[in-house]
Amino acid sequence: MEPPALSSRKASRALRREQLIEATIATIARKGLSQMTLTDVALAAGVSHGLVNFHFQSKERLLAETLRFMSEEHRRIWSAALADAGPDPARQLNALILCEFESGGQTAERLTAWCAFWGEAQNRPLYLEQCGENDRAHIDAFETACRKLVTEASYAVDAARAARILRLAIEGMWLELMFSARPYDRPEALATAFVCAAALFPRHFSEDGLIRA
Repeated sequence: MEPPALSSRKASRALRREQLIEATIATIARKGLSQMTLTDVALAAGVSHGLVNFHFQSKERLLAETLRFMSEEHRRIWSAALADAGPDPARQLNALILCEFESGGQTAERLTAWCAFWGEAQNRPLYLEQCGENDRAHIDAFETACRKLVTEASYAVDAARAARILRLAIEGMWLELMFSARPYDRPEALATAFVCAAALFPRHFSEDGLIRA
């Protein structure tokens, strides 16, 4: 077992790194990836440039750690929602949809940061390296819930395509929530996602959400 002082130092180091990552997310949202500097992050976090450099060594490493942090955070959110839903596939699918719009994780700053990483082609390898495994797990979760629902309820729809429709609708609405010329809010985005679910699984979903027996 580690001595208390050593454990405390590790906890303090982890908290400091998280503070700097949160400052990085806010800075990306404000300035974009290419314009962001370690000095900007230091100013946002209220610390010295040297401290940022001590924890991350370079802008590239800081961006990689920030992207990994957001990806792991998203996975924790949907994994917890899926676990709470229990074994019923309709409830699982409902939970996967709800958590994208009702959780506290996807703030405006985080959405803007996600869009910044997606939007710059040179960051595509970085995105795949840091987020590929978590993205595959998310795809699998949607496909598994859809496959079980198709099998149990005898729906005449391809489960993988149904899952893809739902995921792409959700991702598209994330983008529209940030950039639409005709803005709408998260409840409207959620209702739109449920319209997609109702079109695919009409005995289990309506535009209001899960149809509960």
